[in-house]
Amino acid sequence: MEHIGLKSLSRKLVAPALAAMTMAAVLVPAQAGEPVRWRVPVAFGTHLPALGDNINYVAETLDASTAGEVQFKVFEPGKLVAPLSITEAVKDGKMQAGYTWLGYDQGRIPSAPLLAARPFGMEPWEYTAWWYEGGGMALGEAVYAEHGVHPILCGIIGPETAGWFRNKITSLDDIDGLKIRFAGLGGKVLQKLGASVTVLPGGEIFPALEKGAIDATEFSMPAIDQLLGFDKIIKNNYFPGWHQTYTAFHLVVNSDTWAGLPDDRKALLNMACAAGVTRNLAKGEAIQGAVIAGFEEKGVTANTLPEALLRELQAITAEVMEEEAANDAHFKAIYESQEAFSADYKNWKSLAYLPRDF
Repeated sequence: MEHIGLKSLSRKLVAPALAAMTMAAVLVPAQAGEPVRWRVPVAFGTHLPALGDNINYVAETLDASTAGEVQFKVFEPGKLVAPLSITEAVKDGKMQAGYTWLGYDQGRIPSAPLLAARPFGMEPWEYTAWWYEGGGMALGEAVYAEHGVHPILCGIIGPETAGWFRNKITSLDDIDGLKIRFAGLGGKVLQKLGASVTVLPGGEIFPALEKGAIDATEFSMPAIDQLLGFDKIIKNNYFPGWHQTYTAFHLVVNSDTWAGLPDDRKALLNMACAAGVTRNLAKGEAIQGAVIAGFEEKGVTANTLPEALLRELQAITAEVMEEEAANDAHFKAIYESQEAFSADYKNWKSLAYLPRDF
């Protein structure tokens, strides 16, 4: 029989107990009147306007409105957990909550991209209408309940650019063989067209472009892409962002942690996130025009994808969506819900708004 010293035995007995105590401390329910102190990792750097800084607004709003009773300690990408793994870490109870783009969960949760961004989908205000008033929230909560996570819509911005390309894109043939960073369902569309698609966190894209590891990339809106330096390497920026007509962000909370919150704390979090949605959309829309106006000085060309090409991409997108819906019940339910809502919304949208070029 192996001889075990007292110190070794103590470590073997105490270590699992300490780990269990640490997990319990993270997930301990908050009682009415008790302070909430959460560690909140984020998927995007908070220095990035609209894309990343919205969580700071939410955290500051909660802190100020509760006189410090509800506080988030925000951790930059990679400080606590990898940006693409936030919901998994929250599910496992490694932290109480995180702020992320649910599309990064596509590998584990096939329907997640529909809650985050989709090709030829809704405009941002239309998505918020679907989420709050069209059944989207219930569908999203049902999907993530199976993964131990409660999602709260907490931010949204408008379309991304269609991407940055070394060479001109005039037909679908130009996509075949392209090495490109592309996330979400749009990536599956490009894979169907023969592109070699990879998903990289924002901080890894510039060096990949610089080294020639990828030929092209999409990431976000012009003001964000500029800060990441894409325009220093590539001068062809394409529009419109067909693959991501809205970009929604969620505060994901561990299900046990959420269940243990008193109703007043839940209401505060919902209210702060609803305010975050409004402010986030406003900021995203406010800061793009000046960046595009500066393209000429930087030698950047804003290219528009031909309508014929967009129609072809739309047809292939429909094929991808049907394939995904056939393979996952949640995807099918959310996709059908979004399509039905959009069909009804068009009755209003087609009549109420001035043409874009008016």
